[in-house]
Amino acid sequence: MPTRRRFLQGTAAAAPFVLGACSPLLKNPPASDDPDVLRVGLVGCGGRGTGAAYQAVNAEPGTIKLVAMGDVFADRLDSSYNHLQSSLGDTAQARMDVPEDRRFVGFDAYQKVIDSGVDVVVLTTPPHFRPEHIRAALAADKHVFCEKPMAVDAPGVRSVMASAREAKQKNLALVSGFCWRKHYRYRSLYERILEGGMGDLQVVYSTYNASPLGTKPRQPGWSEMEFQLRNWQHMNWLGGDSLVEQACHSLDKMGWAFGDIQPLSCTAVGGRQARFGEERGDIFDHFAVTYDYPEGKRGFHMSRQMANCSTDNSDFAYGTKGRMTARPWADLFIIEGESPWESDAPGNDMYQTEHNEMFASIRAGNPVNDGDFMTGSTMLSVMGRLASYTGQTVTWEQAMASTDRLGPEIYAFGSDVPELIVPIPGRTRLV
Repeated sequence: MPTRRRFLQGTAAAAPFVLGACSPLLKNPPASDDPDVLRVGLVGCGGRGTGAAYQAVNAEPGTIKLVAMGDVFADRLDSSYNHLQSSLGDTAQARMDVPEDRRFVGFDAYQKVIDSGVDVVVLTTPPHFRPEHIRAALAADKHVFCEKPMAVDAPGVRSVMASAREAKQKNLALVSGFCWRKHYRYRSLYERILEGGMGDLQVVYSTYNASPLGTKPRQPGWSEMEFQLRNWQHMNWLGGDSLVEQACHSLDKMGWAFGDIQPLSCTAVGGRQARFGEERGDIFDHFAVTYDYPEGKRGFHMSRQMANCSTDNSDFAYGTKGRMTARPWADLFIIEGESPWESDAPGNDMYQTEHNEMFASIRAGNPVNDGDFMTGSTMLSVMGRLASYTGQTVTWEQAMASTDRLGPEIYAFGSDVPELIVPIPGRTRLV
């Protein structure tokens, strides 16, 4: 197996790693005399980030160590640290080395984690910040795991596309949180479809009908910035709306089934019927999008976040020789028609597999780069939101050329944040 030192010498050829370049500035640099140990930094210490950090250090027990953590909120960081210590139990000392001076708080915490002597950065903040965090990590020659989606707007997607090209040039891993691509049964099913197992694919239909996500009531002393950050999933500029933040998984699978080709255009409806209270921000609670693909093919998507309504997360596809049904909550992955088929792939923890495969690729000197499909799937989601908000048919080219950058120019508690205005189809303009 290549040692850590050897693989570092072989990656980032355009800008070699300088191992521990920032360590003289640290009071307590990451401690490890083992050249095989990969050092991980976590940026964004919410539930998903905590889970991702746990999965990272479990990808190769004993040879991966969490050495730095960062979040804009101290309480989130402390909670994550304590949860990881508890979850790792007797192995915590071997898999974590995060003293207080490598626990960074504030809007610049991401850069401090990047500069703290890590080899791999796990990025799990609200997705508004993802493009800049990816850019900064790759500029510093770090391997990256980044949660979905990759951005909340077209300028952000274009930035990540440039970063993905840089990662390829530097031979750095860039792995996305589009976790269904790591699900063994979905993989076997979509491989079958792409190989022509149901003839020529014509239609894909997906659902992501779920319950509302939680909120946090405003507390005394919170600035508007903190209030919105604490409820980021309900703020368009921070999360991109539910179509981008949550249902992007379904659109990623739609893109996957079509071979990740670009749609020509999309038309959508959406609105806000069941969201009430300031914590629910400015986003919609339901969407329906029709994507027009070349040769008359179509992709249909329906999603909502409403209480006391039926839930469903399924995918259906129709080809010239068969039809596909994927119901992951029921563990059903089948093709019916001329050549009936059912997945017999083993079950797996797709979240763990993401990290297992990423670290294995780094060790092998052939780092995974998800750049093409992760940006394409994010753009499918952004495109659908633009069509829904404006009521217009939006082409792929229009969506990609959009100059509408969401969010403020300055990040600081007490600084200005976007006014929360719910879009109105037919009035909201495509920018």
